[in-house]
Amino acid sequence: MHQLYLSLGSNLGNREHQLQEALRLIGEYIGPVVRVSSFIETHPWGYESEHLFLNAACKVETTLCPMECLHITQDIERRLGRTIKSHNGYCDRPIDIDLLSYDDIRINTPELTLPHPRMHERDFVMIPLKEITQTPSGQI
Repeated sequence: MHQLYLSLGSNLGNREHQLQEALRLIGEYIGPVVRVSSFIETHPWGYESEHLFLNAACKVETTLCPMECLHITQDIERRLGRTIKSHNGYCDRPIDIDLLSYDDIRINTPELTLPHPRMHERDFVMIPLKEITQTPSGQI
């Protein structure tokens, strides 16, 4: 089994329901969700909006390869109402799912970069991620 870490966020609609439904679909199509962080409310990052985000992170065990996981998370986003994928700027969205890391694999393609290149710049990613990756000694 491979260890996949994901970041989830929602700032449109019923944000908690969107995150819960994304987690359910991830468990159904990618693999067992073995850890989920608390949901935290954050301000949008990289753009202005009156809509606050609800963010979380999860750990998933999977037999799928990273590209399969990417395509499935993109399909889950579409199923949950995401019609626009941010390319040159950020916008409000009902769900956003980002692959953060997959085992110790490094990938750098136009479609996918692992580990996620900007995750350390984003508290809305790192706070939930640290919550689910902390060891008893406090080490990550």
